[in-house]
Amino acid sequence: MLIAGPTASGKSALALELAQNTGGVVINTDSMQVYRDLRIVTARPTAEEEARVPHRLYGHVDASVNYSAGAWVADAATVLSQARAEGRLPIFTGGSGLYFKALTRGLSAVPPIPPEVREAVRARLEHDGVEALHAELERWDPVSAERLKPRDRTRIARALEVIEATGRALTDWHREGLPPLLPRSEFSAVFLAPERDQLYGRIDARFDAMLAAGALEEVEALAARKLDPLLPAMKAHGVPALIRHLRGEITRDQAAEISRADTRHYAKRQFTWFRHQLTEFEWVAPEAARGWAGGAARSN
Repeated sequence: MLIAGPTASGKSALALELAQNTGGVVINTDSMQVYRDLRIVTARPTAEEEARVPHRLYGHVDASVNYSAGAWVADAATVLSQARAEGRLPIFTGGSGLYFKALTRGLSAVPPIPPEVREAVRARLEHDGVEALHAELERWDPVSAERLKPRDRTRIARALEVIEATGRALTDWHREGLPPLLPRSEFSAVFLAPERDQLYGRIDARFDAMLAAGALEEVEALAARKLDPLLPAMKAHGVPALIRHLRGEITRDQAAEISRADTRHYAKRQFTWFRHQLTEFEWVAPEAARGWAGGAARSN
């Protein structure tokens, strides 16, 4: 069972209810909820919710780790095997389109990048600037360089890391993929699609609730670790703006508004991604999702 949707659409609540009704296990399919440092700001299930039914792949990665879709697939394969061995319905839920695509379509077989290669590329990025690295990428992998925006620091660095570590362009690796964990015949998939204005209101209210629950203190503890700002955990929605506030660059209210706007923009991108990339998902209004989930669970 696959439950996707934009942030704040009610995915986790639906997955929890379905797991309770079926004896299933909820498996995280969100790239930010893997980080143990960020329970509040990523809206991970609460400890009480995790105690009600089995939850897997939540908060199991340190923020210092550059956790990838490939690493998630490997971890997901393990918990999927365990769920099947226990006779539990695996319920994958989250908002990361790339994770769902890797789960159902497969993934390119890029090998792990040695830390020393990654550190060397990141050092050049800081010293020479992103424009210089993009020009370098144009020489070695013009296809990727044309596809990427010239100031996309993270993806340009990633493409160069792959070339330096493997001697092959990222586009070459993408031609040789890993098979999907779940072939099309083995799952039902739903995308929760709330009305936009209603969703944006929920996003704004939820961020305010996060602040009240201690999101600023959570981000302050993360900032104190002085991690590489290019790490995925350091770019979670709300983290960059709240760090700017902690540095005295902007007010708390400004940080909150930036974070809310950033999250609304992300939700819009999620709608676009699933509409064009994962057409096998059935779009369902949240208020109709319980009936869909019940019927799909009986057919799995």
